[in-house]
This record gives sequence, structure tokens and C-alpha cells, in this order.
Amino acid sequence: MASEENKIRDLEEELAKTPSNKGTQHHRGLLKAKIAALKDTGERKASGTGAALGGYAVRKSGDASVALVGFPSVGKSTLLNKITNAVSEVGGYDFTTLDVIPGMMEHEGAKIQILDIPGIIEGAAEGKGRGREILSVVNNSDLVVIMTDVFRIRHIGIIKKELYNGRVRLNKTRPDVSIDRTSRGGVVVNTSVKLTKITNRTVRSVLNGHRIMNANVIIRTDIDDDELTDVILKNRKYVSMIVIVNKTDYLDPEKLKEIHRKLSGEDVIFISADKDVNLEEVKRKIYDKLSFIKIYTKPVGKPIDMEEPLIMKRDCTVGDVCDKLHNTFRKRFRHSRIFGKSAKFDGQRKSIDHVLMDGDAVELHVFAGLNRTKKE
Repeated sequence: MASEENKIRDLEEELAKTPSNKGTQHHRGLLKAKIAALKDTGERKASGTGAALGGYAVRKSGDASVALVGFPSVGKSTLLNKITNAVSEVGGYDFTTLDVIPGMMEHEGAKIQILDIPGIIEGAAEGKGRGREILSVVNNSDLVVIMTDVFRIRHIGIIKKELYNGRVRLNKTRPDVSIDRTSRGGVVVNTSVKLTKITNRTVRSVLNGHRIMNANVIIRTDIDDDELTDVILKNRKYVSMIVIVNKTDYLDPEKLKEIHRKLSGEDVIFISADKDVNLEEVKRKIYDKLSFIKIYTKPVGKPIDMEEPLIMKRDCTVGDVCDKLHNTFRKRFRHSRIFGKSAKFDGQRKSIDHVLMDGDAVELHVFAGLNRTKKE
């Protein structure tokens, strides 16, 4: 482990000394790829010994899980208590919350698990302040809410950096890149878009830095070398994010306007958790960011149940509906009939992989028991 740390340090020093220009792009890409590969190896070893995850085991429940992330004493516990059924200890000093506190928020028929995570600190991605345990909870969440207060706006950038170093990609989509390893022929690069941030030579350097010497690469997104490394490592979490700024009641309107201007590029909500200011907007924004759709069920031979829709994620499948309704329905699945926008006509027969749309109704046909027969 020590030798890997030394290698990383040497590579980082070389990277820092290498100027950034078109002539050095491929070499810088190679150095960054080697650094990322070594760090990934170290993290996997730490995870294998249990050092990375520690004791924050949180069972997911509800229709989605949201990680509430922030430095200590910015009001996370107060907010959690106000918008959920949780009772999280509140104190006017750092590190009041020492464990992950879950609470359930209900909005528009959805049940959303909000996780109050112990205050993050600088260096969390390297394990400071039980940082890796905190990041493991974030990696299992469907939405990240970064929370700070009006006196510590700079924390937003610090938290973003820690999450990035912890393999979390906020408000980004996974690059559309496929890499098929081959036994010979070197790295062959094909693109369907104009690449403005990386060259074919740099693509080859990055893959070589990850010990991929032969592969067919198809790039359909205008990526840079860091995004290519993300694709290669396959362990990045792509998740939506919103920012909450608390304690707005402490500032006069002019100073608040100044903070608004500084954060104009962020998806941000200004609140006062103590004074119940904008808390309903917090609930609405969380619900909207989770991209829920409503799917209705139709019992065989009966009308569609319009009273209690299932709250599902966008681009969910018939199989996801099976999982939501019963833990054996996927194994017992025969076919489904779809009523709604995703079907060409009402009652169209569809497979378990059919992608549903908001407002669809699903009629499931399943075998009576786990032992399937060929008779329908």
C-alpha cells in the first residue's frame, strides 16, 4: 500500500510539472489514467478489508433515497425533523449527528427516505472523519442534497470536490462510450460526434494507462480524458443534486441578493429551517428531481385501479413493477398487457423488459407458483 501511495505521489508531481496544452494532452491523459487506476486499486483493497465501509449500514426503504450532505451544524437535523417523521438530535455545536438518521418524507403519494448523514469534512474522500463511510451512503442514494448556511457558502464547492473524489458525479449523465477489449490490433477509435476535448491519441494513452492495449472504442459523447477514465473504471455514481442554503433569516435582503447572484448557476433553494421558510418548496423540488412517474395496476378481468398508483422511476420496466408488487412476480412472470402511452393500442401484450411511461396501466399475468409450466 505504501508503494502505491509513493507511485501516486510521484505521478501527481510529474502531472503538476507537465504544462497543459495540445502537445502534452496525451501524456497528461496517460498520467491521470495511471493515477486513477492506482487509486481505484487502493480503494478496492480497502473495501475488501472492510476499511472503506465501516458501520453505516442503512437499509433503503420507500420509493427513493436522498442523502442530505453538509458540514456540521448547518441545520440538517432541524430540516430532517421538519420535513419527515424522524427525530434527529439537534444541537448548536459540531458533530451532533454521529450516525446516519433516516426519516420518511411523504409528498404527492411518494414515500421518500431522507438520510441525515454525519457532517462531512475536507479530506472525506481520503477517509478523514469517517469520510469513506459517509460516501458509501451517498453512493447508494438516488438524489444528493448539499446543505449549507448563508455564512458558509464556500462549503458547496468543497463538498462537490469531496463527492467527485469519492466517485460521485453530480448532475451529469453517464458518457455514451463503449469499450470492447480485443486480443490484438491495438486501440481502434470510432466516433459519431466531433471530439473537442480529447484526441484519438489521448484516448489510446488513457486506455494504455489502464492497461488496455487492444480494444474497439466507440465514442458517442464529446468527452474529456477524466470522463473516459470514469467509463473505464465503471464505478462512478451519476446522481442528480440540489443545493439548500439555510439560515436566511439571519441576513438582510441585500446580502441575500448577493448570495443569490453568487449561486446563480446552481439549482438552489433558500430556506430557514427554524422559521419554516420554504420547506414546502424543498419537498416539491426533491420530488421533481427524483423524476417519478405514476403507474397504475389493472387486475385481470377488472377495471384499472386509479386510486393508488405505484410511484416508479422514469424509464422503469414491467419487471420493475413486478419487483414493486411482489418479490416472486419476476420469477413467475408470463406476460403483461399495457394500457396507456407506451402501448400502440390498449391491452397490447408486452415482455418484462418493456419500458413504461407516466400514466400507463399494467395488467400482469403470472404463473400460480414458482414452478413454471409450459401451459398458459
